Amino acid sequence: MSHDCTRRLQTATRKKLRKFNSLRGREVQPGEFWDVVVVTAVDGSQRKAYELQISEKVDRKELPVGVHYKVFSDPPGPKIGNGGSTLYALQQLNDIYGKSLGRLRVILIHAGGFSQRLPSASALGKIFMAVPLGDPIFQMLELKLAMYVDFPSQMKPGVLVTCADDIELYSIAEEESVKFDKPGFTALAHPSLLSVGTTHGVFVLDPQEKSSYSEMENASCLHFLHKPSIDKMRGSGAVCKQQSGLFTDSEFIYTDSTYYVDFDTAKSLLNVLTELGPLSCEIDAYGDFLQALGSKATIEYTNNTANVTKEESSLVEIRQKIFHLLKGTPLNVILLNNSKFYHIGTTSEYLFHLTEHTALRDELGLLSSAFSVPVNENPEGSSGCCIMYSVLNASCSVGAGSVVEYSRLGAGVSVGKGSIISSCWVSPGLSVPDEAFMHSLCVNHHDQTSFVTVFFGINDNLKYTVGTPAYMEELKFFGFTLKKCLSMWGMEKEVLRFFGDASNCNLWNACLFPVCSDQQSSFLTSLNMLQAIQSASTSPLPKDTKLMSMQECLQSKNLEEMLELRKGLYKDIIKGRLSS
Repeated sequence: MSHDCTRRLQTATRKKLRKFNSLRGREVQPGEFWDVVVVTAVDGSQRKAYELQISEKVDRKELPVGVHYKVFSDPPGPKIGNGGSTLYALQQLNDIYGKSLGRLRVILIHAGGFSQRLPSASALGKIFMAVPLGDPIFQMLELKLAMYVDFPSQMKPGVLVTCADDIELYSIAEEESVKFDKPGFTALAHPSLLSVGTTHGVFVLDPQEKSSYSEMENASCLHFLHKPSIDKMRGSGAVCKQQSGLFTDSEFIYTDSTYYVDFDTAKSLLNVLTELGPLSCEIDAYGDFLQALGSKATIEYTNNTANVTKEESSLVEIRQKIFHLLKGTPLNVILLNNSKFYHIGTTSEYLFHLTEHTALRDELGLLSSAFSVPVNENPEGSSGCCIMYSVLNASCSVGAGSVVEYSRLGAGVSVGKGSIISSCWVSPGLSVPDEAFMHSLCVNHHDQTSFVTVFFGINDNLKYTVGTPAYMEELKFFGFTLKKCLSMWGMEKEVLRFFGDASNCNLWNACLFPVCSDQQSSFLTSLNMLQAIQSASTSPLPKDTKLMSMQECLQSKNLEEMLELRKGLYKDIIKGRLSS
């Protein structure tokens, strides 16, 4: 991207942030902002957590007022994916608003799921991840609303569908605006490398429409490819050739992010749910809806289950019903030729974007230290790191590439490079090694409030699963086998417990983490276990120590107490800033 394109992107982004900041805490006028902001949750417990946090945000004037904020959870039973969540959310909106829904502009943010690739967001949600920006500090919810702040005034009644863990930045010419005013679906499209298309949706545009290669263009899509191979992109005519200085690559494709559904089409989506009845498998809001659209869409994709994480027998039949109900619906595309798409769904992406990625830092104006004490940008010995919503003693040091959030660090604490410290209380003098993930959760255990600090290697694969505990040697924890780790903790004679389904054994449900009475001792106990692994020494746990898994912690989480701890941090940070 040229220097001029980068400058325009940065200017446009800062302008959106200023506009959103001007709306925070004040009553918005009709048409000025969304009528309804919907956040989806995976179950009732997650819905409760989201509702509590949104309510606090409104009370603290961190969000625009006069907007209906709704959280809808998926129904109990099998996982239904973000496509199923979209259908159920539309049904609940229809139940609440009835005919008046046809006059509303709705944003629907998919935030359900347990965030196994970024566990610091598991308990309270990816949409509530802190972002080092804004005063009061932004979370992903505010950032999403800020980036789309221009859309409601240019949109006919309908629904904008987006996800909680990505950021889209774009610039357009002064006299232009992104308009959602056509029937059917209208999707945003971003120029991308061909390799990016293999993990995203790709638009095949009408070759008859001549491109002007300006910052924004409106186009029609013949059909949509979901995570295609590069050969498939070429064979389908999805690959575009460089004809303008706007792009740095001679070949590129247009990939998906967010899309709009006009009200009449949203009603037809409601018919999909009526036709299908209760859902028994996961539906993708992108692959399973968008592949049915456009004049060249065919039914072939319904049998392709290569990209499905868990194939259910009913999936093909459900896809075919969706195809027939949506067939012939237009897919309009808004080509944002000067745009960036960032995904923040894994620990490595999170660390990179918040500490190393200078382009994103410049575009958004990200800080090294946001809403924290001490107020200075770089605490002693800390550079190239990110500190958010935390209270640190001035003598702490945080290594390059590390993130500290929602935590308290005592005198002389040092955090290594490339680590994540989340919701922890670290006692004076402790040292956290490089590339460690440590996250404290508050749980209900035997009718008492207790704490568990989970810890993983930044690159550990928490989803990798073996069929029985007999194969647990295949599960690697900080590069070691679990058997080796257990021997270092004096547990070699014990049988490791896996929470839940015994045929699914992975680091997510392995009961490795001690239950403690308070936050500080919880962190210290887990840190001792981690240091024993790394130094190949022994650190036996006290007899009868109760161990929990990350999965079990989430089922036993004490939401109110976790939010109270954050309130305590909030008060101490405000007090610390006033006295500095």
